[in-house]
Amino acid sequence: MMAANHIHAMEALFVPGGDNHRAYRNALGSFTTGVTVVTAMTAEGPIGMTVNSFASVSLDPPLVLWSPAKSSSRYGAFTGARHFAIHVLGADQDHLSAAFTRGGHGFDGIEVRFNDEGVPVLPGTLARFECTEQAQHDAGDHTIIIGRVLRVAHRQGEPLCFSGGRFGRFAV
Repeated sequence: MMAANHIHAMEALFVPGGDNHRAYRNALGSFTTGVTVVTAMTAEGPIGMTVNSFASVSLDPPLVLWSPAKSSSRYGAFTGARHFAIHVLGADQDHLSAAFTRGGHGFDGIEVRFNDEGVPVLPGTLARFECTEQAQHDAGDHTIIIGRVLRVAHRQGEPLCFSGGRFGRFAV
């Protein structure tokens, strides 16, 4: 049994701050996430954003969260949206992820429908959570948006994963 104060020789210990943002991002990238696309409707039309900051919050009531960056050009559209949909992408849907990143082509050439609240939804994703905004919380350079889930769509399949700055598949 190792002593509690033993530190692995290859481990870098640092305080995150101004001069080591890359090291901090690399450490965060060690946590593998799923990939989602969040969509909403604005006065200018449908909008979408690729996001990996998605999590379940509560089963009863059904709540989920995601966190847009305040620096995003789409930030105001999403923090102002009363309803939104979070789409969990399957391993074969990296084209959807690319469509909604900065500089992506958005909804062009992608099948889209609209739910009862007028939110654009992408059929065929691994899971979809159609939400109404429950709360927003300031969180540094992001805002945490909590949604109450109104409806869920789900199919079986393998998830698209993101880890270490790359997309991939879960391997057992």
